[in-house]
Amino acid sequence: MPSPDPCPGDIGLLTPLTAGTAVAAATGDAALLDAMVRAEVALVRAQSDVGLAPAGAADALLAAADDLDLGSIALRARASGNPVVPLAADLAARTGGGAHVHCGATSQDILDTALMLVAAEALDLTLTDLERTAAELARLAERYRDTPMAGRTLTQHAVPTTFGLKAAGWRSLVLAAHRRLTAVRATLPAQLGGAAGTLAAFQAQAEVAGAPRDPDVALRLLAAFASRTGLAEPLLPWHTLRTPVADLAGVLAFTAGALGKIAADVLTLSRTEIGELSEGDGGGSSAMPHKANPVRATLVAAAARQVPALAAVLFAAVAAEDERPAGAWHAEWQPLRESLRLVGAAARATAELVAGLHVHPHRMADNLHHTGGLIVSEHLAVALAPIVGRTEARQALARAAARAVEEALDLDEALGSEPSVAGLLPDRRLRELTDPANYLGAAAVLVDRALKEHL
Repeated sequence: MPSPDPCPGDIGLLTPLTAGTAVAAATGDAALLDAMVRAEVALVRAQSDVGLAPAGAADALLAAADDLDLGSIALRARASGNPVVPLAADLAARTGGGAHVHCGATSQDILDTALMLVAAEALDLTLTDLERTAAELARLAERYRDTPMAGRTLTQHAVPTTFGLKAAGWRSLVLAAHRRLTAVRATLPAQLGGAAGTLAAFQAQAEVAGAPRDPDVALRLLAAFASRTGLAEPLLPWHTLRTPVADLAGVLAFTAGALGKIAADVLTLSRTEIGELSEGDGGGSSAMPHKANPVRATLVAAAARQVPALAAVLFAAVAAEDERPAGAWHAEWQPLRESLRLVGAAARATAELVAGLHVHPHRMADNLHHTGGLIVSEHLAVALAPIVGRTEARQALARAAARAVEEALDLDEALGSEPSVAGLLPDRRLRELTDPANYLGAAAVLVDRALKEHL
């Protein structure tokens, strides 16, 4: 509907995560202008539905919206502080005065509704990519259900876990994000309140038209407008009741964090010295020919660091004064759009990341044995506690562990110099206790349990 911007600005040079993506297009200036036009047309159609506008008015308005000058509207928005004013002026001029253009509405009605329409499209794209991600993670969790790897806490080896359980945990976060986004998507509301949220102008239109007095005409218009936009009908105009935006901010920040957790783990586990994972098609370096950088994980991790800060701006705007605010509403536009864009692009990149992820069980096995049995010291403590007491077992193992590190010994060797526990366990039993694969707890059944969770 709008013409291309003759002076394109940001096309994604510094945002490779979002550049060229469907969600970038769905949240771009052209898409927003199209959504504003859709809101204006939906308002006229709703007014026709309740007898406040002639039946053909909306079609005439839609025809007038063809080939709008996006660049001109953006520049002229400086004078009014928002793009709806120049848009309404252009539509009115193109319809010979525009008796039914923007009639009774305020700029915030149109722009809020347009932003919700844009959000709906962006969330639909994001949800699809989260579904792809969840499906791939289910495959990984099932395939590597019993594959041992080092569990790490505070950056250090802790106890063994499985890669299947890690993948199942990632999937659980993705499903949680999907549920939350779905709930918010279903409640994205239209906005219609008129100048100060009373719908007074629409009541006045009915009176001027000579229609029988109908105290509910404005409410019927609100319902018709929501229906025409495909958005939810709000209980009240929400010009300064910013629950919809705050809900969006919260769920987008959570989703960014959920995807960021996957990215953070991939980045850690794909370090050269760990090597347990690698991206299927890592990116190159401008200086080092040998490198295959985990680019997708890097960009998703970058998004996860940005969205919470953007959400903070959106939450701050909830404290908006009066019936329509100066500054609080205006502050939302870019952070909301950028959050939608970053999360949508991160979901797409994560779906691609997990689909092409290379898992290296041999490296997981190597790393499990890197500490010479220290990773299963807890297992030994549990086995020795009934024999020598819990306190002595822990103390003896602590001394043996320190000696093992200092003298580069395996833990079972170091235990030989601990009089209180030496020789208490047969060699075969000791080998069983120091095998990481024998200390996976309920990892396998936890994976099975997690895989029963569905969208």
